[in-house]
Amino acid sequence: MTDSLNRLLAIMAQLRDPEHGCPWDRAQDFATIAPYTIEEAYEVADAIARDDTAALKDELGDLLFQVVFHARMAEEARLFDFDDVAAAIADKMLRRHPHVFGAAEIGSVAAQNEAWEKHKAAERQARAGQMGIPESVLDGVALALPALLRAVKIQRRAALIGFDWPKASDVFAKIAEEIAELKSELDQNAERAALEEEFGDILFAVVNLARKLEIDPEAALRQATAKFERRFRSVEMLAADRATETDLDALWQEVKRNER
Repeated sequence: MTDSLNRLLAIMAQLRDPEHGCPWDRAQDFATIAPYTIEEAYEVADAIARDDTAALKDELGDLLFQVVFHARMAEEARLFDFDDVAAAIADKMLRRHPHVFGAAEIGSVAAQNEAWEKHKAAERQARAGQMGIPESVLDGVALALPALLRAVKIQRRAALIGFDWPKASDVFAKIAEEIAELKSELDQNAERAALEEEFGDILFAVVNLARKLEIDPEAALRQATAKFERRFRSVEMLAADRATETDLDALWQEVKRNER
């Protein structure tokens, strides 16, 4: 394993070599590579969703290459190197798992989640103290996360200090309220910015409901989209077979009945 990793690090160094490297690789920086890093993470998730282990191996390699790429650029800037990255995550895992690598005792997944959040909160507090800035329970939620996922994380953080709905059923009224506000803006021919704001409030409230129901909104939307795609492709096939059929909604209902 060490030989393979050293070989990969050497390949990356050669790609970035100022004289003999690849022009494209030499021209990149953290900002230009970041979108590729995110894309590779999604491709890992896609391979898992398709249960394609061969593709998963390849995609994990692509994602590892992204880590190596960022680490190489940081090393060139004399910020840190790959060893520093590996050491930092190893230290973090030891620190956050005292029940595995220390004497602490944690008896359930729920207790582990609670302990994990406490460790993260203590780390955020320490960083804020070192930087001399006010600490917030919302610190550390990455801006680059998918919007639905970031909304969940922000809401969970707020819930840690009691800012939360008591139960899932309470959120329905909030969703209805936000929908009514959007309708009101539409009736008043509001500008696009106002409509976008109200629509965002609806999505944020729906995410709250998903969180209270312990549903992953990203996964739920992905499944709903896949279902729509599957049914719509069936509608297209039926429409092609029935040249005289023009009622797509009737075909849609037929597809739904056939699925049942």
